[in-house]
Amino acid sequence: MTPTVSGQDVPREALLRSMKRLRRLEEAIAERYPEGRMRCPVHLSIGQEAVSAAVGLALHPEDLAVSGHRAHTHYLAKGGSMPRLVAEIYGKQSGCSRGKGGSMHLVDEAAGFKGSTAIVGGTIPVGTGLGLSLATRGSPQVACVFFGDAAVEEGVFFESVNFAAIRRLPVLYLCENNFYSVYSPLRVRQPEGRRIHEMVAGLGLSAAYGDGNDPELVYQMTGDALASIRSGAGPVFLEFTTYRYREHCGPNFDNDLGYRTEAEFLERRSADPVETYEMRLLESGVVTRESLATMDAAIAAEVADAFAFAEASPFPDRSEAFSDLYVGEDGA
Repeated sequence: MTPTVSGQDVPREALLRSMKRLRRLEEAIAERYPEGRMRCPVHLSIGQEAVSAAVGLALHPEDLAVSGHRAHTHYLAKGGSMPRLVAEIYGKQSGCSRGKGGSMHLVDEAAGFKGSTAIVGGTIPVGTGLGLSLATRGSPQVACVFFGDAAVEEGVFFESVNFAAIRRLPVLYLCENNFYSVYSPLRVRQPEGRRIHEMVAGLGLSAAYGDGNDPELVYQMTGDALASIRSGAGPVFLEFTTYRYREHCGPNFDNDLGYRTEAEFLERRSADPVETYEMRLLESGVVTRESLATMDAAIAAEVADAFAFAEASPFPDRSEAFSDLYVGEDGA
């Protein structure tokens, strides 16, 4: 598949707003995490916002999505509730998973967000199963599966993609390649010269690659992929390169650990997707300094309100501890 970037019909201001919204929320999580009131580990996507924002806008509201442990931005961009997300991280009853899932286990049926899990690649077969359900019912919806580059090293990825290709299921496999699996770079995990999307294309489905720092490119490629899937052409795999700024798990920077160099980090940081796109829209006249100030103020207020909502919400009652469990009548 050849990327097509016409520059037309791209919701530029909405893209920027979504990216800034995702960035501001996760920076607030990082700032407040040391307070000790968030009840779970957090895996932040600061630096990776362009992919989430663009894919979220390209998907239809009725489409379905699943994700992995780094799911905050996927959930929000898909239409999830910011207050309910923050409340979930605080372990509160008003959270999207009623305070039982935490950061890594987000579920929101109203947003079409069917779940995220902490196991690498764990929701790939779930998303594929969603695609099978949609195909069986003749639905025009698409199932989108978000995952990182390490997930394509799991056996379940190949089983799922092979099945989806054979059955021509309406599934978008969305790989965010940030070059690291926790602290292990690609070069120690995969043979030199391998390109993930080329390997996946060999499995019999359409696959393409793009710069995940370019939200317009991501939006166009995702839109093309979704149109192809809705036409009945079968699943599509998209790989976008991106980069996380913070540690694998937690709110801090971790360049001191030595698994990546400060020079590499600074080089990637200099191409920040949010700042670069903001300048691009300023120079093209899509936004002004005044409209940006209004946008930033609205986002700051939304984030503050979300934290206030979470802080004010009650914890789940003890009687809720054993509700919503998936067990048989025999208790197994």
